[in-house]
Amino acid sequence: MKINEIRAKSILSKSQVYDYALNPYVGCEHNCVYCYAKFMKRFTGHREKWGEFVDVKINAPKLLAHEVKRKKTGRVWISGVCDPYQPLEKKYMITKQCLDILVENGWPVTVQTKSDLVMRDIEILKRAHDSEVGFTITTADERIREIFEPGASPLHKRIEALATLHSQGIRTFAMVAPILPGSEGLVGKLRSNVDYVILDRLNYHYADWVYKRHGLRSASQDSFFLQKREELGEAFETEGIPCQVVF
Repeated sequence: MKINEIRAKSILSKSQVYDYALNPYVGCEHNCVYCYAKFMKRFTGHREKWGEFVDVKINAPKLLAHEVKRKKTGRVWISGVCDPYQPLEKKYMITKQCLDILVENGWPVTVQTKSDLVMRDIEILKRAHDSEVGFTITTADERIREIFEPGASPLHKRIEALATLHSQGIRTFAMVAPILPGSEGLVGKLRSNVDYVILDRLNYHYADWVYKRHGLRSASQDSFFLQKREELGEAFETEGIPCQVVF
């Protein structure tokens, strides 16, 4: 893993999903094989493969402290093209500092991660006027998780973190995106732990080789997504969990 400390020119960027996106890092140690953020390499100039480098925006908190004073308040997505709680966050605490600044200034925040490290910052989240935490949970099968998300937290740790956050009054959601094989039992694991769920297929172009290597049913076919959309949608509805399907 190649780690670089860099200085960004700005930290709050316009987002097509929320009002703003805040990415404390460029690159991600989780190295998920389906990661849609691989496109970032077109702009970063890195020769390393995606998942083998991370740039740390060491001046992000200082930039944010300035930008929240001069920009219109809006919901901030942490993060759009990296995981804000990837392993390096334990050392650098860039996300923690930025989250604290946003909460202190009354900005609404949506945190999205695959790491239970977010639990370190639960007291900050509890102080927030309007915050929510979402965990990307793509399967209920740990073997599948290890194949597709080798650097991310195990599934049981994500579920446990969701349960604790939810019990502490923090709004929580699960991002089942992309839907992977092994979704059986997923609804039961999320029951009582989330306020809503999002289903998406994302871009499987990056993951096709994994299916071939491991002899899995390919999820590159529309029939797979249509079937899972119906199965999961009906199951979440039965449990009374609002489900947003975005494909």
